[in-house]
Amino acid sequence: MKVILLEYVYKHGVEGEVIDVADGFARNYLIPSGRAVKATEGELKRAARLREQAAIKRAALEERLNELAKLIDGVELIFGRRAASTGKLFGSVTTQEIADELNRVTGVDINRRRVSQQPLREIGTHDVPVRLGTETAPTLKITIVREEELNEFLAKREAAAASATEQDAAAEGTDMETANPEAAEASADA
Repeated sequence: MKVILLEYVYKHGVEGEVIDVADGFARNYLIPSGRAVKATEGELKRAARLREQAAIKRAALEERLNELAKLIDGVELIFGRRAASTGKLFGSVTTQEIADELNRVTGVDINRRRVSQQPLREIGTHDVPVRLGTETAPTLKITIVREEELNEFLAKREAAAASATEQDAAAEGTDMETANPEAAEASADA
């Protein structure tokens, strides 16, 4: 008897697949338990529509995952941890902590199982891949510093960012003067 499976059946097939099974197996097990329906003309058309809808949903989900991947690619997360003088951590930075920090920083909530399974147990900067979508595989930049040095590290980072911003603003100001020398002379005369 030909049946359309409504869910995965061990050693027989997956949802939406049309298979040929023994009549008794179909009548006594598959159909009464709701795992399959008899493959009639109408059911085959309905199964084809369900497969098309599932393909559209999969494509939309894949597109959303790829957008998220582009959004989180290259994000830097900083953790302060207790560590020995050799640089080994007392404990580790877990995938759950990485996922929580990513949610706090970017607002993107991902499942911890999508983050690489390697526990981070040393001070330093680590590139951690995240499994999202099929187009790109984003990597997070995880920086681990000693707890005692965390505030100092963050202050240096902010100072470097501020000086870079000032240099960009100064470079734009000189670009404006070279692009429009008459306006620069008029402002100098005033």
